[in-house]
This record gives sequence, C-alpha cells and structure tokens, in this order.
Amino acid sequence: MKKILIIGSGGAGKSTLARELGNILDLEVIHLDACYWNPGWVETPKTEWQSIIQDLTRRESWIMDGNYGGTLDVRLSVADTVIFLDFPRLLCLSRVIKRRFMYARQSRPDMAPDCPESPASKLG
Repeated sequence: MKKILIIGSGGAGKSTLARELGNILDLEVIHLDACYWNPGWVETPKTEWQSIIQDLTRRESWIMDGNYGGTLDVRLSVADTVIFLDFPRLLCLSRVIKRRFMYARQSRPDMAPDCPESPASKLG
C-alpha cells in the first residue's frame, strides 16, 4: 500500500484515520481540505484545483483523505487502496456537531489556516 485514498461522509473520521494510518505506515498524509480551501473559506479555482490534484497524485506515496467528487476519477485511477468509511448519518452528524464545538472559531489541524469552524463553515 503506497497510495491510500480515504473517502466517506463528513464526520465519518477520514482525517483521523488518515493521521493514524500515516503514523503507523510512515506515509505522507494529504488532507484535501487543507489543499482546497484558502484563508477565509475561499475555494481554489477549478482549473487550479485540477492541477493541484494532478501534482499530488504523482507523488510516490501518500494517504489522501477527502471526497471532492470532481477529482475522484483521477485519484481512484492512481490509488492502490481505497477505504470507504460508511457510517450512519446520525453518527456522522453528531461528530460534525462535536467538531464545531471542539474547534469553535479556530481552524482544525486538517484544515487550511484561517478557516475557523463555525455554524456556517463547510461540512467536509
């Protein structure tokens, strides 16, 4: 396993699993939220995002977490392992709510700087 893709609903635990696997397997962890969002929750333009994904997937090894459907085909084509976290909606929702309180008005460790958690922030 050299290129591991972790996908699933917001609150499923993608980033947590990616961090833990990264430590165990000694692989680089790429949190797509941290790559996609710019300070102030500004989205990366689509053409630039496609280029970033191409560059990231060319790396020799990685664990990548995040959905981003517009790039899933590219990531699936190079991943040698895919982990799909399929948990009940209520569990995921409760985790998202917990995360909002835990990181209120600050950026999560797996998020881009200056993208603080708030009721209006993205569900990723």
